[in-house]
Amino acid sequence: MRDSWRFPPLTTEVQFDEKWAFVAKKEAHCDRDDPADDHKGDYWDHVAFDPEHKLVVAVVPGARTIENTEALVAEFRRRTGGRVMSLMTSDDYPAYETAILHTYGETVIPPRTGKPGRPKAPYRAVPPGLTYATVTKRREKGRVVEVGTRVVFGTAAAVLLALGMSKVSRAINTAFVERENGTDRHRNARKGRKTYRFSKDWRYHEAVTYLMLLR
Repeated sequence: MRDSWRFPPLTTEVQFDEKWAFVAKKEAHCDRDDPADDHKGDYWDHVAFDPEHKLVVAVVPGARTIENTEALVAEFRRRTGGRVMSLMTSDDYPAYETAILHTYGETVIPPRTGKPGRPKAPYRAVPPGLTYATVTKRREKGRVVEVGTRVVFGTAAAVLLALGMSKVSRAINTAFVERENGTDRHRNARKGRKTYRFSKDWRYHEAVTYLMLLR
């Protein structure tokens, strides 16, 4: 059954990314007021990749939205049995921070202080052991001229510990999922950046995406 995952992969590290493609025509040529252009234009593969085992754990094709990002993180968590990863990385797309906090976070109810005034509202907090860091890239004229990193959840010391225990990563990076993106573009012609073989129908586009990535 889809709602059960009896044999989750032994994933301990994940890299998230989005890969651009398009259906029927590019976004600049779409009229969002025209119903005929629904499901046309930019179409992104939201990918959760296990760099150690070279495994695409989850993929969500569709618009680059917070809803699809949350769907990706939630599906990844389900497929890995709800375990907290030792290290999560992504680019600096802010939707991941929100999605990780929403999916893995625990509700914290501040204790009553007994003092006058409105009590503090409940909030979400990441569980102990969860580390998440991002790779930031600065571009000039379409070229990457500077790469930086930022620890979002956890501490710098915890990230360094996770990197020390990783079998593949020696620094905060998204290189493994980006390599997978390049490989997928090579073997799936409809994902090429400049191609005449692009998808003409979103349903076939999604079907081939699942076939190629979750095989």
